[in-house]
Amino acid sequence: MVSLKFCVCVSVLLHAFFLLPNLVFCDEEDNLLSGINSFRQSRNLVPFSKNNNAGCMADEIAESLENKPCSIMAGPSIMTSTQPRYANYPDIIKKCDIDVNTTADGVILPVCVSKRIQTLVLTNYTQSSYASYLNNSRYSGIGIGKEDDWVVVVLTTNTPAGTFSNVGSVVRVSWFVVGLMMVWFGIW
Repeated sequence: MVSLKFCVCVSVLLHAFFLLPNLVFCDEEDNLLSGINSFRQSRNLVPFSKNNNAGCMADEIAESLENKPCSIMAGPSIMTSTQPRYANYPDIIKKCDIDVNTTADGVILPVCVSKRIQTLVLTNYTQSSYASYLNNSRYSGIGIGKEDDWVVVVLTTNTPAGTFSNVGSVVRVSWFVVGLMMVWFGIW
């Protein structure tokens, strides 16, 4: 029989693992997010919240742009009703485990800045046509990715067509929670 002390210890560890903040973004991405959120707050908008699936997509798109020259950049890629102009978009969706039906309201904002100088990257988002997306209260979530000179921001919404979620992960998490509760109550 499992001792009470062991159950309490496992429970505390599991709670700490799942309830403590997850530090996914590195300093450079945190700084950009902080700058973008300051920009939004100066316009009385709610700050963006991190969206892990959008972050995965941003990382993958930045990686696909890694060896491309800055001259190929052609502005934002809005996902509404058509797939963005990235050749490997279906692969990115699959790799990030995102339901394609939850990406239609999102927007991809790539920026190329030599050596990714942080102030220039932020300026490219806040002092360009991208600012209209950052100023739009419709967008509530953000994912940031970077590779070489490229930084990619993916904005999400709270609408069903813009959450970048997946049904499969909800089902997996639900069964995991049921399992945890069974362990917690000593049924399993």
